[in-house]
Amino acid sequence: MLLAFLKSEFQYSYCLLPLSLEELASENLLGGRDEMRVKGFLPRLYDVSMSPGELYSSYFATYVERDVRRLINVKDITKFETFIRLLAGRVGQLVNLSSLGGDVGVSSATLGGWLSALEASFVVVRLHPYHTNLGKRLVKTPKLYFAEPGLLTWLLQIETTEQVSRDPLLGNVFENMVLIEAVKAAYNRGAAPQLTFYRDKSGFEIDLIRDYERRPFAMEIKAGSTYIPDMTKSIQRFRSLRDDLAGAALVYGGDETASVDGIKVVPHTETARLLFAET
Repeated sequence: MLLAFLKSEFQYSYCLLPLSLEELASENLLGGRDEMRVKGFLPRLYDVSMSPGELYSSYFATYVERDVRRLINVKDITKFETFIRLLAGRVGQLVNLSSLGGDVGVSSATLGGWLSALEASFVVVRLHPYHTNLGKRLVKTPKLYFAEPGLLTWLLQIETTEQVSRDPLLGNVFENMVLIEAVKAAYNRGAAPQLTFYRDKSGFEIDLIRDYERRPFAMEIKAGSTYIPDMTKSIQRFRSLRDDLAGAALVYGGDETASVDGIKVVPHTETARLLFAET
């Protein structure tokens, strides 16, 4: 299991992350795209015969009933559970606590505290927006992902590969898996992730950016298993805005590797190598 070295403004702490695609591949345990999203990456799933539903149900109950009470004073556990499930339904989207507050029935300030607790315990990961001298045109709201993709699909009540392939959130769930793989790859190499996303106020977006000495490496994430030219349209547009890109890539749900107009096209299993080949 990976050992993540997490630095905050006040202290350092250690956090164990789920297994990575790299680690599973090294042990010949890597499954298909949809299988990995349903099964997840917790070591126990690969050590003993246990269904993902059974494990994540137990994990969620233990976390909510025991660990959350230690982190924060949650007076209404039911509302806290509702909040987590609503976050799952908004994975990969901009976090709007005011809107969520109305749905949960608590203030946005309270939700902010709950979200910080989820982040501190590494249940969720916030991806912050990219900032450049174009800042006035960029959004400032972070996006949210789940550190364990299997927990995410369990919260969305997805139990089979057939379900995940038909789910309206297919793209978001796939994006979550790729983003978290990038986070794990960074920590596994003793590096800060330095990951952001780009989105302007018109809605134009680049899914993931890694900073290379203030030069952005732009990456689009598509769940499709077959490459089509439209998949790189956003990256091509982003290149017209920035002439100092460190590189550009499309990570998708297929198996083939290619290069199209200077843009690398790679399977999701190559995420770590793509972003951190030099470390």
